[in-house]
Parts: sequence; C-alpha cells; structure tokens
Amino acid sequence: MSEPGHIDPDRDAWALFKGLPRDQPIQMLNLIRLRPLADYPADHPDHGKGLTGREAYQAYGRTTAHIFKRLGGAQIWVGSPQVTLTGPQSEAWDIAFIAAYPNAEAFISMVRDPEYQTLVAHRTAAVADSRLIRMAPAAPGEGFGE
Repeated sequence: MSEPGHIDPDRDAWALFKGLPRDQPIQMLNLIRLRPLADYPADHPDHGKGLTGREAYQAYGRTTAHIFKRLGGAQIWVGSPQVTLTGPQSEAWDIAFIAAYPNAEAFISMVRDPEYQTLVAHRTAAVADSRLIRMAPAAPGEGFGE
C-alpha cells in the first residue's frame, strides 16, 4: 500500500510556519504531482466533468491569481521537471515553481481569504502529492550553496 499524498500542511508544520518571522519576505518552493483525473467532491460544479489534474490545477491558478497578486505575490521561477537524478523516483514532479511573497503575513492572509478557501478546491482536486517549502530569500554567491 502506498503512502497517501501530501496535499495540505499539517498542524505542526503550520504552527512552525506561523512561529517564524511574519514581517520578512519569503519564497515558497512548490513541487506538484498531479492526479491523472481531478477528484472533485460530489457537490462541486466540476464534479464528473472528466477534468484532468492539470486542467484543475490551471483552474486553481487562474481563479486565485487576483488574490495572490492583491497580496503582493509573484511567481518568480517556474520549470517543468524532467528527471530526478538524486532522490527517489517516486518523487517525480509535474510542476515546480517558486512563489514570492512580500512577507509571511501575506501568505497567511491568502490561505485565510474566504474566496481563496472556496477556490482551493481546484488544487485539492488536482494534486496527488506535493511539497511546499518556505524559504528565506538570499543573494546567490559564486559557488553552490553560497
């Protein structure tokens, strides 16, 4: 039996996130594995329409973009993962991107926004597994890890 995917932050991770400084810029590394078919709940308008996970994730991006932008968010890097050279092959990803926020409070405000909370159903339906990693921005040096 395979381990269930990680879709939303768990309570302990959310508490750690909120305990870190909220007034500094943050970047969020997103790694997304999509479901072949979106899994909407029965009461959602897109239930039974046969949308792919990618289509549902695109709906999530389109419908929440105005909230993300209003709070000062910006996608600063996006890529299409091709092969995992180091790490478990079971952690192959369909989408990778980094979202930047002016501060952690902006991210918290986004996830607490009532409209966002309704629209995130597209993400939940789309995602089989994910990783969301908070990072402190830093200026790169000359070598790796500097």
